[in-house]
Amino acid sequence: MMMEGIGLLSLAIWVPIAAGVLILVTGGDRNADGQRTLALIGSLLGFLVTIPLWTGFEYGTPAMQFEELATWVPMFNIHYHLGVDGISMLFVILNSLTTVLVVLAGWQVIRDRVGQYMAAFLIQSGLLNGVFSALDGVLFYVFFEAMLIPLYLIIGMWGGPNRVYAAIKFFLYTLLGSLLMLVSLLYLYFQSGGSFEILTWHRVGLSMTAQTLLFVAFFFAFAVKVPMWPVHTWLPDAHVEAPTGGSVVLAAITLKVGAYGFLRFILPIVPDASREYAWIIVTLSLIAVVYIGLVALAQADMKKLIAYSSIAHMGFVTLGFFLFNPLGIEGGLIQMISHGFISAAMFLCVGVMYDRVHSRQIADYGGVANRMPKFAAFFMLFAMANAGLPGTSGFVGEFMVILGAVQVNFWWAFLAATTLIFGAAYTLWMYKRVVFGPVANEHVDAMKDLDSREFVVLGLLALCVLGMGLYPLPFTEVMHASVDNLLSHVAHSKLVY
Repeated sequence: MMMEGIGLLSLAIWVPIAAGVLILVTGGDRNADGQRTLALIGSLLGFLVTIPLWTGFEYGTPAMQFEELATWVPMFNIHYHLGVDGISMLFVILNSLTTVLVVLAGWQVIRDRVGQYMAAFLIQSGLLNGVFSALDGVLFYVFFEAMLIPLYLIIGMWGGPNRVYAAIKFFLYTLLGSLLMLVSLLYLYFQSGGSFEILTWHRVGLSMTAQTLLFVAFFFAFAVKVPMWPVHTWLPDAHVEAPTGGSVVLAAITLKVGAYGFLRFILPIVPDASREYAWIIVTLSLIAVVYIGLVALAQADMKKLIAYSSIAHMGFVTLGFFLFNPLGIEGGLIQMISHGFISAAMFLCVGVMYDRVHSRQIADYGGVANRMPKFAAFFMLFAMANAGLPGTSGFVGEFMVILGAVQVNFWWAFLAATTLIFGAAYTLWMYKRVVFGPVANEHVDAMKDLDSREFVVLGLLALCVLGMGLYPLPFTEVMHASVDNLLSHVAHSKLVY
């Protein structure tokens, strides 16, 4: 469905950006309460305009929906072209919901430069929605690069002692891959007869040599964002130094941009190279699942442990995408959504404790359940979900990917299934040392249980984790047609010599 004028996707992009800009011009910290209120209103409006994307979504068709098209730069045939399908629509909604939770989570915690902090997250939210809905290559690239800036500032301004190092490392890693993608976009522009339309590129016939070079360029651009082993080293540093809200957005949404790029660019544009070099992606994914799971066991810092856990779980996503069957790709997509809920919840739980004790070290805790029983119950649910407990969202995607892997190679499935062991080991061991046992020290003894704001934020995420785990059908049926169409395209592509 093509729309003229302002459509839902434009609102999802520009409402939070406009709210962020408005906050920046409302004055300094003297108006902090007003800025918080404006941020909450802006994030809620940004989320509400995305709900019709789901309620009005037409099932059973792989076509782009809620399309908007306008000429942007006529000289180079660049368009403001937006649209979502069953692969991208859910991420727009997840991103907008996460922004609401991040605003609430930082409501009392952030005291310095409140307006700038809230504005950065709102602008980041709009730019991320642009990434997931852009159908023009230049428009995608603009959003893809611009989204780095707010997160760079969030880490660099409100992060920990080594925040500048972490922010620069994050920026340089992701920028290097992006430059390779820019070269690829320009090549495809000329190969397609002067079009930046991403869907047009899906139908461009390319030689195996061209596909291989494009595969390498796109792979580096998106693998850094996922991040895949061995280009993952920026993520633990970024998570440890980022404020809680920054870690939430980074894990829940930003990592998904890289995985989304695999489905929107690599598989449909270079299908033959994707099949030829799938073994590389599978190998790197299995290393992430097994090796990074063992690395997580050795962590003494809770945020670093959860950061490594994210790398392992995203390894499941990339593994599923390159199994080339519906269970694998849909399982990977479900894992992306689920990881958005669970990782956000885990980082928020660490943030709740950090706000009270100002330490992320596991050794500084013990007996938290004696002072924070409501928090301990929420934390237990999210820890179990992170370990892949049946009945939670963490199980659904992993189980689907394992089933998809069994259809291709039993040993791939066997290695992937070890995440259920390693995930339980590092997550529950952390939980046991932090929450159970006698009260460890006077800092833990002074901890207060969740206030109403924290309860609402964690409660919403708990509903999402349980709802998706017990009834995943509303999520999977959205993506069936788009996934089947993608697989058909990859399977029937014709190589040009």
